[in-house]
Amino acid sequence: MSRNLSNLLKISPYRINNTVKNYATDSRIVAKNPVVEMDGDEMTRIIWENIKEKLIFPYVKVECLYYDLGLPHRDATEDQVTVDAAVAIKKHNVGIKCATITPDEARVKEFKLKKMWLSPNGTIRNILGGTVFREPIICKNIPKIVPGWTNSIVIGRHAHGDQYKATDLIVDKPGKVELVYTDNQGKVQTFKVFEFKTPGVALAMYNTTESIESFAHSSFQVALQKKWPLYLSTKNTILKKYDGHFKDIFQEVYEKNYKSQFEQAKIWYEHRLIDDMVAQALKGNGGFVWACKNYDGDVQSDIVAQGYGSLGLMTSILMCPDGKTIESEAAHGTVTRHYR
Repeated sequence: MSRNLSNLLKISPYRINNTVKNYATDSRIVAKNPVVEMDGDEMTRIIWENIKEKLIFPYVKVECLYYDLGLPHRDATEDQVTVDAAVAIKKHNVGIKCATITPDEARVKEFKLKKMWLSPNGTIRNILGGTVFREPIICKNIPKIVPGWTNSIVIGRHAHGDQYKATDLIVDKPGKVELVYTDNQGKVQTFKVFEFKTPGVALAMYNTTESIESFAHSSFQVALQKKWPLYLSTKNTILKKYDGHFKDIFQEVYEKNYKSQFEQAKIWYEHRLIDDMVAQALKGNGGFVWACKNYDGDVQSDIVAQGYGSLGLMTSILMCPDGKTIESEAAHGTVTRHYR
């Protein structure tokens, strides 16, 4: 068993509501390193406490470093608690996170929030980097909505940048939106985005070559572990430079580092347009790794999970570029309907 997986399974005496829980220590497994624990919102707080008390703490012993990522506490700390949790994961290499609320206008009003805080998952992923791999848990007694999917589809979601770290604005009167790049020597390049005659919206987003390379390496490594083919999906016919950069980097990393290993394992790598890839996935039987950009991975992981029968039956692991830091997170939401 790997050290990180062992850490995920080993837990210790724990303080709840200022009460120390005592467990028999002789038969419990003792963990060497602490685990960063991130509590969530609504029903997940209740479920997680029951899991800890009934299934984990009686059998395993570990130091849990507790961070409350519930929306009220994020608001009280102005979201600093989310940053602190991510830094702690970076230090201790293992984190477990419950589902959290990313507030919209209705939630801001309901919780009387100071502002519409960003997604905690997005904040953590942007600090840690890495790729989120999600794989459905197939149960024989749970009917599949897509019956042809006899093997799992592993979604690799690039957990950095793009829409989740974008700058957007509402244009409330006529004017011009420009993209300006200033290099470290002070040279300025200006690109006209759009000239508004009436109100509208605009957005700017980014990614880094380093992060895309890490995404590629993680995806190729998982495909080799599974001995399944790997597909990267983009819309490079429209975003010729942005998505084209993803396509070019994946091809370069494959040719330089993984081609011979893939051929030896009798698997393959291929880039496909996102719409073509969706069609191919639906008519296939699974058994492949699908590398998606950040937004695409967000959408497709939910579609795939539901296709196998349930949004709740899916693992979600953030694998970081250092090869030793991982975060296990909920693939589902906060189950508001059951909580209320």
